[in-house]
Amino acid sequence: MLLDANVIEKKRSPRLMKNSFMKMLFLFSTLIGLVVLVVLLGTTLLDGWKYLTVDFFTNFSSSRPSRAGIKGAILGTLWLMAFTTPIAIFLSVGTALYLEEYAPKNKFTKFVETNIANLAGVPSVVFGLLGLTIFVRQFGLGNSVIAASLTLSLMIMPVIVVASQEALRTVPLAVREASIGMGASKWQTVSRIILPAAIPGIITGIILAISRAIGETAPLVVIGIPVALLTTPSSPLDSFQALPMQIYNWVKMPQAEFQNLTAAAIIVLLALLLMMNFVAIIIRNKYSKRF
Repeated sequence: MLLDANVIEKKRSPRLMKNSFMKMLFLFSTLIGLVVLVVLLGTTLLDGWKYLTVDFFTNFSSSRPSRAGIKGAILGTLWLMAFTTPIAIFLSVGTALYLEEYAPKNKFTKFVETNIANLAGVPSVVFGLLGLTIFVRQFGLGNSVIAASLTLSLMIMPVIVVASQEALRTVPLAVREASIGMGASKWQTVSRIILPAAIPGIITGIILAISRAIGETAPLVVIGIPVALLTTPSSPLDSFQALPMQIYNWVKMPQAEFQNLTAAAIIVLLALLLMMNFVAIIIRNKYSKRF
């Protein structure tokens, strides 16, 4: 039985209209995010690029806008990330490897995995309170680099664990069985086959986690990181400044010059973040080509 072309077109037209409407709705949603991002970046660059001078990078924080700089904050942030990144990677990837490759598949393991995933949504200020109680007061580390690094490491650990588990699950079971069948031990299979193949996905999780850690302010405020300090750290046990804290301090100042300094500090923070992500992406692409 042949259908009339008019009947087909009549039934087809509403579906095409609905498809066009949804397409425009999704495009509009995307454009909103892009416009807001462009406006935000454009405003920040216009306000801050003139203040990116040599003095801005070589001066310490000051109550006078003309003498204020980010030397202490930028060096403190580098110290902070230098300890946060390896601690978080070691703990998180190790946890993911144990849960996926070694832990028995029972209700307790499932309970642990569920709670780790839930921790990824816990507000950062809660991790700040945890760091204040354990690292600052219980361990007596004070507002030092290592105390802040351990706090931020715990904060970003759930994100890396979940991403690492998903990356490990993408390695085919046949690869594992082939390695074991060739006489390799469990650790040889994990270290030489599974982990290298999962590195691209793991690094993606690390990029997202570090991007969150480098811009966090709430945990640093809670554990008492100073907003003004005229020295730079020389060891992990020293006090330090951080760019997010410097930005937080300047944005509260009533003078218009401090608002422009805030924009300049944000540009520097974004540049640091982009450089770290660039290095991580290079590593990820290298292993993506290999495996």
